[in-house]
Amino acid sequence: MVGVFRRSLSFPNKPCGRSSPSSKPRVSHHTRSISLPCRSHPLISHVNHEISQLKSWFSFAGETHSRTTSWITDGLSLLKDVQETLADILQLPQSQESLRNRPVFFENLLEDLLRFVDAYGIFRTSILCLREHQSAAQVALRKKDDEKIASYLKSRRSLARDIAKLTSSIREPKTKHQHCHVDNVNGTYGDAELASVIGDVIEVTVLVSVALFNGVYLSLRATKTTPFIGFLKRSEKKEKLDEGIVELKQVEEKSLIGLSKKKNEEVKSLMKRMMELENSIREIECESEKVFRGLISTRVSLLNALTH
Repeated sequence: MVGVFRRSLSFPNKPCGRSSPSSKPRVSHHTRSISLPCRSHPLISHVNHEISQLKSWFSFAGETHSRTTSWITDGLSLLKDVQETLADILQLPQSQESLRNRPVFFENLLEDLLRFVDAYGIFRTSILCLREHQSAAQVALRKKDDEKIASYLKSRRSLARDIAKLTSSIREPKTKHQHCHVDNVNGTYGDAELASVIGDVIEVTVLVSVALFNGVYLSLRATKTTPFIGFLKRSEKKEKLDEGIVELKQVEEKSLIGLSKKKNEEVKSLMKRMMELENSIREIECESEKVFRGLISTRVSLLNALTH
């Protein structure tokens, strides 16, 4: 049970109209009740507030129909806070006891956290490689080196495909739909509340992670449709294309082809956009690194429940 404060019931003195064997006033008696609902631990209330903020963050993108670097990094920052609070909750003795009493739920959560850690570890490596390729491409751009730019575009496509695969690995967690279950025989209000909070944390972790992985992939993937085919499919793909991150879509592949024939003004404009792209990649790399470390911390807190 997570941080429970049990209520006390006070029974008042007998009414004055009734005879009493003693002239002394009765002292109020306090008894503990196990049937009354329990109040949440402050950490539970805190993480619920953070989860609510994350859901509002996600709704904002739907209202504006735009996903920017600032938007995705804000989401990652909020997710890091949620993971840190969950790690604190999992360190509570009541939480550890509750999880040990639910071995299946415990193992599923452990497995889900491992998947998240693996996914963010791969993303971390991919985004670092992308930034390094981006720096090299800017040198090639200044020199109008078409061969090296072609190599950059090939690497960018490959990294985008690797990142796209991460979505399927975390989209269907095992603990997502198991919250809010109350065991009427062995479970308690606190156990159900803990399971509910964990389920909500897993849900918003998927939400942010899918937005991140799809956002980077859809921004950097190769577009090979002809103008005619693109016109026919534009409406059906519009919603999915909008999941891309604005700043990462500023440098399209076609704009980097045939550099040797471009004027200096065009190259300067491309250089500016490439620098902005690298800055966006760096910001995403920094915030996703914090989430990666937060996930590791959460999983360590969970593993500690086995040894206490």
